[in-house]
Amino acid sequence: KSGRNHHTVNMAFITEMATGFPGATGKVPDAAAPLAETLRLNGYSTAAFGKWHETASWEISVSGPFDRWPTRQGFDKFYGFFGGETNQWAPLLYDGVTHLELPNDPNYHFMTDMTDKARAWIKHQKAMSPDKPAFIYFAPGATHAPHHVPKSWIERWKGKFDQGWDKLREQTLARQIAAGVVPAGTRLAPKPPAIKDWDKLSADEKRLFARQAEVFAAFAEYTDHEVGRMLQAFEEAGQADNTLVFYIAGDNGTSGEGGENGMYSEMTYFNGVQEKVEDMLKLIDKWGGPETYPHMAAGWAVALDAPFGWMKQVGADFGGTRNGMVVSWPKGIKAKNEIRTQFSHVIDVAPTVLQAARLPEPKMVNGIKQIPIEGKSLVYSFDDGKAKERHTTQYFEISGNRAIYHDGWFARTIHRAPWEDKPRRPLSDNSAWELFDVRSDFSLANDLAVKHPKKLAELQKLYLTEAGKYHVLPMDDRVFERLDGAAVGRPDLMRGRTSITLSEGMTGMMEAVFPNVKNRSKTITAEIEVPASGGNGTVIAQGGRFGGWSLYVKDGMPGYDYNFLGLQRTTIASTKKLGAGKAEVRFQFDYDGGGPAKGGKGTLFVNGEKVAEGRIPATQPGLFSADETADVGIDLGTPVVEAIGAEAKSRFNGRIPKVTVQVKP
Repeated sequence: KSGRNHHTVNMAFITEMATGFPGATGKVPDAAAPLAETLRLNGYSTAAFGKWHETASWEISVSGPFDRWPTRQGFDKFYGFFGGETNQWAPLLYDGVTHLELPNDPNYHFMTDMTDKARAWIKHQKAMSPDKPAFIYFAPGATHAPHHVPKSWIERWKGKFDQGWDKLREQTLARQIAAGVVPAGTRLAPKPPAIKDWDKLSADEKRLFARQAEVFAAFAEYTDHEVGRMLQAFEEAGQADNTLVFYIAGDNGTSGEGGENGMYSEMTYFNGVQEKVEDMLKLIDKWGGPETYPHMAAGWAVALDAPFGWMKQVGADFGGTRNGMVVSWPKGIKAKNEIRTQFSHVIDVAPTVLQAARLPEPKMVNGIKQIPIEGKSLVYSFDDGKAKERHTTQYFEISGNRAIYHDGWFARTIHRAPWEDKPRRPLSDNSAWELFDVRSDFSLANDLAVKHPKKLAELQKLYLTEAGKYHVLPMDDRVFERLDGAAVGRPDLMRGRTSITLSEGMTGMMEAVFPNVKNRSKTITAEIEVPASGGNGTVIAQGGRFGGWSLYVKDGMPGYDYNFLGLQRTTIASTKKLGAGKAEVRFQFDYDGGGPAKGGKGTLFVNGEKVAEGRIPATQPGLFSADETADVGIDLGTPVVEAIGAEAKSRFNGRIPKVTVQVKP
């Protein structure tokens, strides 16, 4: 969004896995002002809709700071969600800096909602200020997991993937060559050995995996439809001819994080649990609906990234970095329906917009000297398909997967696959580098390292030069280890604290700004006031349908539920109703110890008296949710306890003056 490389703006990895290393802090520097801020300061109305994954996770709370929230990063308007993903049926929504409760609409879907909001803003802006230019950043959650889509769209794809991922790769390449987007003679790059041949799968595996692909395709088509509705608003406002559109469709390459079998809930991936095909088949007819938080088998990632061999997270392969992009500007581009083959990178978009808008690259923004923009404008290629490419060198690096492009050559090393727990070799081991001539090998299918060792050595040296220049060094190949913020030097709002005291109305607390209750003992003490009609609703909850815990009152009786990934639920509840008036409800969990993910004993007390106890056999070690929150007096998003419900249905009908969550160090 600023025209600079991701390490330059401290985004070596996602903010939830930021570290103390240079280039990886997760905090965008003021010296790298985003494109939106430059445009806003030059008279543009600006708005962002959808996904925003550039605010440090520990800064997303009512305490801020708000400097890196969208409305302080150049956008007048923000409507969307923070982080990498959200439940499309029950998103964690913000309007500006305000956390929103969801509408009571059984047909609600965020993709439609964000489109409606964007359309309204486009028309409203033009009606109020017809001569004022506008800039919109429209970032759907698709096709990132979870793959959520209305069933009517899914059924349109029934049977379309029964041929399997190997055949689909062949069919896709043939269509790409016929369309001219891939050079004639391009071969399919070898797929990873871990990806099984479709013909060797069982009938159950084929049935499940085909359904996963149907849902993914439906999600992509549904999103494309909604993008069309958004763009139609420019036509209806009479602005289509002079609107420059960059339509980038993809997820950094399709994700292989679904592993061998895919998953009904992506949270199993973040907690090291492998789902079984026979269990997922029980949900096949609900796949993509509110009862699932799904991802697909990695074989589809390879197929959908054809003709390349790898996928998202593998920055050392075009399958993990290349997405289709369409550029439209009827009034500004004479060429129509043409293909451009010059090498380009996403950091080229910002300087392209500035040149098209006839704005110079800013040297100072809000009194702060700026880091020079590192991308190259693409305007030179708009009307000249044979123009010499200007972006001639580009490094790539994600958790040790690294590569360098230079003047048509590409050198790389695959350091770790998305489904692998550990790197394949030390970062100092350069024995597994490969070399490709992209000019004649579009798909990276023919390794020339043995044939051209001097060229490989030259590019390896260039990679280190570029890595040093753009803050890639020191390289860090940790992935799951980065979830432990204390171990990697990540700021933590709760660090050093063993308790937090809350009260009713305090909601929307994401995991990064709430005490870490995982892999340790905890005590939750709630002072509540029960109405004469009897108590009912959530006292405090964290997480939701796909993992979490809740202290609640149901039909007057207090209880505690632990939801292990939606796969196993434990209830520890009293059989005696609370009387009207004040009461202290306390839940104590004594963790077994001996490592992560262990179980423990749970005991429920009312006014100091033990009323129930039970054993929780296992706990989630890594993450409850990517988007669910901790809430007092209500359970926002999806319910931890289905019988209590979520949103307004789960609201406690009494008062909650005080709740204390205490953990053992």
